[in-house]
Amino acid sequence: MTPVPLEHSLLLAGTLFSLGLLGILVRRNILFVLMSIEVMMNAAALAFVSAGSRWAQPDGQIMFILILTLAAAEASVGLALLLQLHRRFKTLDTDAASEMKG
Repeated sequence: MTPVPLEHSLLLAGTLFSLGLLGILVRRNILFVLMSIEVMMNAAALAFVSAGSRWAQPDGQIMFILILTLAAAEASVGLALLLQLHRRFKTLDTDAASEMKG
């Protein structure tokens, strides 16, 4: 079994990161913005794992676990903000988030 070349996995990670960035810039819905951030974090995790695999170091997997916990915390806080925004303003538009105070 031949390993996947580092260039291919980094190209995939860069493409995923670009798609996530495009999703953040284009969409106005907070749910889609949160999903785009998750895609960007997974792209960074893929880059760390592939680089760690290339140099036979466990650092990439350690960073993957760190990114996974960060993504879980981001999802919980983001969904809590999403629920509050929907409860108060009955919309998920990012412009309505600027009106929240407190």
